[in-house]
Amino acid sequence: MSRIGKKPIPLPAKVAVKINGDQIEVKGPAGTLVREIHPEVTVRVEGNTVVVERKNSERVARAVHGLTRTLVENMVAGTQKPFEKTLEITGVGYRAELVGKVLKLQLGLSHEVLHPIPDTVVCKVDKQVTVLLSSPNKELHGQTAAEIRSYRPAEPYKGKGIKYLGEKIRRKEGKTGAG
Repeated sequence: MSRIGKKPIPLPAKVAVKINGDQIEVKGPAGTLVREIHPEVTVRVEGNTVVVERKNSERVARAVHGLTRTLVENMVAGTQKPFEKTLEITGVGYRAELVGKVLKLQLGLSHEVLHPIPDTVVCKVDKQVTVLLSSPNKELHGQTAAEIRSYRPAEPYKGKGIKYLGEKIRRKEGKTGAG
């Protein structure tokens, strides 16, 4: 049995969970999230905890048991306090600007990169070189941050590009003169 899957998920006071057939809805102060539940597992609310159980011991059921529990736990945590990620932009002339729900990036390319921000993700740009992302949906939040970073990942020679706050870029030494 999955060690992670059999742990009950504690519910904070301000978070409510509602199960409608094969959907789970989590409401909290930071927002509302809805997700489909895999047919091989069942989710139920017992008092102030959520319990995820598998229907049988087949391989698929064992595989999604811990995954479903973790996804539900992330929904509960995200609706209580949104997940946050910070991206840093390094490089001469590299900058970001928020225009409505579109992030406009200038990254040394021949064109500006326009990245649409999903509705549940809140984006803020600070001093044109720091992008702050927050969302109750951990999956969508991380995917958005990864897509923005993928336009120009930090390179190892000068460190130019987009990196996560606190990410260490292993630097390389450049060419030396032949001698």
